[in-house]
Amino acid sequence: MSKQVIVIGAGIVGASIAWHLAKAGARVTVIAESDAGGVATPNSFAWINASWGNPQPYFRLRTRSMAEWTRLAQDVAGMPLEWCGGLCWDLPAAELETYAAEHSAWGYGIERVDRAGAARIEPNLRELPDFALHVPGEGVAEPVAVTRALLADAERRGARILAGAAVTALAQTNGGVVGVDTSSGLIAADEVVVAAGVGSPDIAATAGVKLPIETPPGLIVHSRPFEKLLNGLVLAERLHMRQTAEGRIIAGSDFGGADPGMDAEATARDLFAAMKAMLRGADGLELDFHTVGYRPTPIDGFPIIGRAEGVPGLYVAVMHSGITLAPAVGLFASREILDGDRDPLLALYGLSRFT
Repeated sequence: MSKQVIVIGAGIVGASIAWHLAKAGARVTVIAESDAGGVATPNSFAWINASWGNPQPYFRLRTRSMAEWTRLAQDVAGMPLEWCGGLCWDLPAAELETYAAEHSAWGYGIERVDRAGAARIEPNLRELPDFALHVPGEGVAEPVAVTRALLADAERRGARILAGAAVTALAQTNGGVVGVDTSSGLIAADEVVVAAGVGSPDIAATAGVKLPIETPPGLIVHSRPFEKLLNGLVLAERLHMRQTAEGRIIAGSDFGGADPGMDAEATARDLFAAMKAMLRGADGLELDFHTVGYRPTPIDGFPIIGRAEGVPGLYVAVMHSGITLAPAVGLFASREILDGDRDPLLALYGLSRFT
C-alpha cells in the first residue's frame, strides 16, 4: 500500500515536496489556505544562487539544488527557468575578493570583470563598478508559474490539491501525528509535512513542536512590463534588480527586499526612483505595484528540514531560501519520508539543533 502523505503549504517548497512524493508513488494531499504560490513565494526576488555569506556545507546544499533545478525543468513542462547570470558588486572590494577566492576554490564559477566587462554584460547600467564579479551559472525562476506547474503535474500524477482549506490542528494519537484537523473535518495520513512558511510555527505548535523562526518583512517594487533593459541579475550596492519573463523590472534594496519602514508607499517610490536612475532608456518605465513579503527565516539563518524528534509522523520543511532550495528539498524530503534515507547534505539542518 502506498504511503499517504499530507503536505501543508502550496508555496514553492510544499509544491516541490508534493511533486516529488507523487512522482515516487505516494498518495499526496496538498492543503493550503492560499492559492498556488502560497504567501512568501509570490513576493520573492527568485534568485537561484549559492552566493557570498554561505559556509561550505550550506554552499554544497545550494549548489546541489541549482543542479536539481535543471533536472526539474526537464521533468516538468512549462517551467520558466533561466540561467541568466548575476553581476555582483554589493560588497566592499576586499570582501568581494575574499568571496571570489573562497567560492572559486569550492568550484563556484566566478569571473572577475572590470568596468568595460560589466558594461558588456549589462550595457544599460548608468553606474558601473570598477570591479565586479560575474557568475554565469546563477539564474532565476518565475516562482508562481513554477509552483503552479509543479502542482498541476503533481495533480496529474494523482495528488489531491485542497486550496482554500485551513488546517486548524495536527491530529495526534499516542503522541504521533496521524493527520490534520481542517475547517471541513479530519483528514488522516501516515505522515504530515509542514511546509507552510510563516504559518508553520502555529501549525507545529498544535503538536507541541516549537519552530524558532523570525519573519522579517521585505519590500520589492515591480514596474509595468517594459522593453528589455537587463540581461541578468544586477546585485549593486543597496539595489538588487532583475527583469522578469514578462518584462517587469523588480527590485529591492537587497534580494530579500527593502525594509518597508513606517511608510511602505514612500519606501517603494524612493526605491523605484533609485532603480530608474540606474538604467539607461528607462524614461518611460512606470511603477506598477510593490509587495511586502514576510520571509520564514529560522533564527540561525539556515533551513529546518526533517522529522520532528519525538513526534512520529511529522516532517518539517521551513526556510528563507525556498526558491534556490526547493528542488533539492523536494527530492531529499520525499526520499526520507518514503524510504527513511536522509541525505548527508541535510545533516546540519534538523530541528534538533535548537534543543
